Amino acid sequence: MDLSTFGFILHTMGEIIVALTVLSVHHRVKHEQKIDKKVFQSMRTEESFGILAIIFIVSGFVLQILY
Repeated sequence: MDLSTFGFILHTMGEIIVALTVLSVHHRVKHEQKIDKKVFQSMRTEESFGILAIIFIVSGFVLQILY
């Protein structure tokens, strides 16, 4: 494995960790229920986009490693 591939792997892992951290904070705040309905709905939408982003990151990673 060359250094470029190793750097790409570390970069992708970092992006996934950041995304999971953001989703975990959203999840925690959402379950405290000390927010109004508009904010709650907005956080639910952001959480869905965050999950979609993680899927895109992992898919891109797999495609670049395999092809």
